[in-house]
Order: sequence, then C-alpha cells, then structure tokens
Amino acid sequence: MSASRPNVLLTGASGVLGTALLAELPSSCHVTALVHHCPCPVADDQLTGDLTAPGLGLNRETYQALARQVDAVVHCAAVTDFTRGPEATHATNEAGTRAVAEFAADAGATLYHVSTAFVARHELTRSRLGRDTGEAAARPEDYLDSKRAGEQVVRDSGIPAVIIRPSIVIGDSRTGEISAFQGLHNILQMLLRGLMPLVPLPATSLIDFVPQDLVARTIAALIAEERRDGEVWVTAGPQALRAEQVMDVVADTCAELGLNRKMPRFVGTDMVDRLIRPVFLADGLPDRMLRRFDDMLAMTALFADAPTFPTSLGELPGGPPPVTRSRSDSALRSSILYLAETKRIGEVTATGSPVRTAPAGVPA
Repeated sequence: MSASRPNVLLTGASGVLGTALLAELPSSCHVTALVHHCPCPVADDQLTGDLTAPGLGLNRETYQALARQVDAVVHCAAVTDFTRGPEATHATNEAGTRAVAEFAADAGATLYHVSTAFVARHELTRSRLGRDTGEAAARPEDYLDSKRAGEQVVRDSGIPAVIIRPSIVIGDSRTGEISAFQGLHNILQMLLRGLMPLVPLPATSLIDFVPQDLVARTIAALIAEERRDGEVWVTAGPQALRAEQVMDVVADTCAELGLNRKMPRFVGTDMVDRLIRPVFLADGLPDRMLRRFDDMLAMTALFADAPTFPTSLGELPGGPPPVTRSRSDSALRSSILYLAETKRIGEVTATGSPVRTAPAGVPA
C-alpha cells in the first residue's frame, strides 16, 4: 500500500457497512466508492459501475486508471434480501465477487471481502432440515449458498484476501442509526407494535448481533495492519445474548417508550410445525400474515439451538475488544430507540431519548 495515503476502492458504499466504514476510515485513506444506484458524496471520489457487468461496468480507460491507483478493495456490496431469489442473489454475491476479485488481481490490491458468519449455518435452513417452508417468501438458503460461493471465489482467486464474517449487523452502538433497516429490525418493529404473539424459537437460543461501527472498526484495523490473508469473525461469540435476554431488553425499552406491551411466548419449532401452524394458523390468518409468520420461521431456523459462532474480536491489533453483555444491551437499546423514533412508535424525543411521562398503552 501507499505509505502516504492508501487508496481504497469501496463497493456497497451507501449500504449499512459501507456507510459505517466511511465514518471509521482515517482521513489518510483516499476512498473511491463504486456506486450503482445510490450516490456517495462523502467518499473522496465516486464512479458509477455495475458489479454484474464486464469490467465492473466501467469503460476500459477508467478501469485501467483505477487499477493503477488502488491499494486495497473493500467489497461490502451484496444482495441481503432473502426474497430476491437465487438468480439475482448469485448474480451479485457470487458473480459480482468474481468481478471484484479480478479487479483486485489486476490492481495488485488486497481484497477485504465481507461475507457473513451465517455461512457456518447453511444446514440449518428449514428446507435443509426437511421442514415445510409454508408460504414463506424468505429463502435464507439462497443467500447463504451465494455467500458460500462468493467465499470460494475469493479463495480460488489466489490473490491476497481477508474474508470478514460479521453476524447480524445492527445500528450504531451509540445512536442506533443505520442506513437501511435489516431483518432483525423487522422483528423488533413487530414486537414494538405488539404484533407477535409468539416466537418460534427456544428461549435459550443465542442471538448473535454486532453494531455496525464495531464491524467498520474491524475492517479499518485490518487495512491499517495491511492484513493480507485469513478469516476474521466479527461476532459476539460466547457473549451473545440469549433470545430471552433480547426480549428483556425489548420489554425494558418498551416501558421507557410508554408502550404497555406483553412480550410473546417462546415456542419450540416442533410444536409450531406439529400443532400451532397446521391447527391454529393455517385457516385462521389472512394470507399476508401467514406469509409473515412463515418468513419468521425461516429466519428463526438459523438460531434455534445453533452452536456458538467463533469470534476474532480482541485479537486484532488496533481493533475493537470482545463484546460484553452490557455493551450488547446498550447497543440493542439504541437500535430499538432509533427504530421507534424513525417509525414513530411510542413517545421519543428528537434526540432519541424516551419521554418517560408518556402514559402506558400509547397506541402504535
């Protein structure tokens, strides 16, 4: 890398991790954002391209000039929507990664490839477990297959590369801010609105999440260290909250918001499949609500009594320390408050602080 000012090409700059990384990289880095639909004015430079097109969608002269400048490539762009289907998901997450790896090879640059910790749980999807997927539009298996394939592309490329595996990414640890709400936010919103009578998950299942700024600080430290190989797990690991502990934080935050919500009951997936869904839900819920419930089943399958993720936090020079229970509680509360303020649920001030004088039972 250039000792004076390393040049970084960033994909997915307007996404959750791209936005967080731009806030964490030192001013000594020169960042060029490769954008598609969403501009990124905070980057030093930006180029409009397309990961699914030859040469990243750049003309030959621009591609070659960029390759001469870039020292490191951070690949954050990905399809994370579980409903997009296998074709669209693989087009970005696998073929797009191949195009980025080819560029990194042409540039002689190190690739920092953002994958997901859930590649370790691809066998836990309902379809792989032999369970009925019902009316679910969410297909985590498509996403996980594409991310595993993307990792294999990086390994097969032979270039200097670091694979980074974050768990669930939530908002900023202090403010809860996030550029786009994620799957966990959807579940949190249902809880805030009192729309979830039960959770199809054992109460002791670990819900591993990390704030976006923690992931961004890890990536920034890897670039600063000039790490050129290996796999880095950005997870809470053994300090991940259990599902029942997550629910305690939600309940406490609801009370702060003046929301009188009864927290849902945890129900094992066997009971859901054997009794609740076929007997009580299949003929008693509107199609849209049944599909929402089946989507939640698809998501919770990845957590039900799943093994603990490894973690690399605390091992990287200049990187963030391991996650603690208190920090996880605080970060989750911040995300819930930001979600409530953005969606106008409960009583929140402009600074994100709850109005404690709000009466219980404020309608959502």
